[in-house]
Amino acid sequence: MLHKLPALLFLLILISCNKDKVKENDYKTAYCIVVVMDGARYSETWGDSLHVHIPYMANYLKNTGVINTSFYNAGTTNTTNGHAAITTGYYENNLDNSGLELPTYHSYFQDWLKKYPLLLNSAWIISSKDKLEVLSNCKQNKWKDIYQPKTDCGINGINTGYRSDSITMCHAIKTINKHKPNLLLINLKDPDYFGHQNNWNAYLSAIKTSDYYIYQLWNLIQQDPEMAGKTTLFVTNDHGRHTSNFQHHGDDCDGCRHLMFFAAGPDFKKNVQLSQNRSLIDVHATISEMMHLPNFSKGKIMIELFE
Repeated sequence: MLHKLPALLFLLILISCNKDKVKENDYKTAYCIVVVMDGARYSETWGDSLHVHIPYMANYLKNTGVINTSFYNAGTTNTTNGHAAITTGYYENNLDNSGLELPTYHSYFQDWLKKYPLLLNSAWIISSKDKLEVLSNCKQNKWKDIYQPKTDCGINGINTGYRSDSITMCHAIKTINKHKPNLLLINLKDPDYFGHQNNWNAYLSAIKTSDYYIYQLWNLIQQDPEMAGKTTLFVTNDHGRHTSNFQHHGDDCDGCRHLMFFAAGPDFKKNVQLSQNRSLIDVHATISEMMHLPNFSKGKIMIELFE
């Protein structure tokens, strides 16, 4: 019996080291899409028990995936920092929010394109906000200016101004139909934009419209013979809004930090609601795991999502 102990100890160590992973050959996901509903507050999305403003997700998509009611931005609650947390897996609390500063760390897009350098149209960032073009690059010496995803941000790139979400969705649909990107991030700015305008009704309407766009996107994927059954969708926010004043955001109040979270895909559970404390950087870790990319970020794999 004693001669079997070394092998047993090795097995226990191996299991311990891999307890936060799912076997690579179990993944059916070949495409990952992240939709960021910019600046929508949790209290107007999954935090509303009637789900008045997200009827399509609540009535048609909920049964296809997982909701997490305890999902947060644990860093700076503004646009650039929130999106960079998703793509890099790090919280940078002093990252400029105007599009003038690159994230420090490289993204999962760059990891993907390093692995598959010939698949030039396989990674895209499509955003209503022009400043989010900075997500395609970073300041790291070994990663700056290389392995950059395609971008379609704002009117015509950085410093050209914002565009409406309807145009962004048209561009996203065309990109999906033409290129079938393995990695795609979509920013929908209108909830945040109308929040800053102090227009409550337009803010709520923008959430409803974004909800419909997400439903439309999911249906498009399911009707695509190449992407159906192989695509994972994440829906979240970059930040919320102040608890007491919906016009602005940027501090650590629950309204700013508490985010919506929905995920659906062939590797995930269905019709499940969780309340495990997670945050934006965990999206990076989970995508990296499913797409077989290295993960040196601060995020953790959301193993509770998996079937």
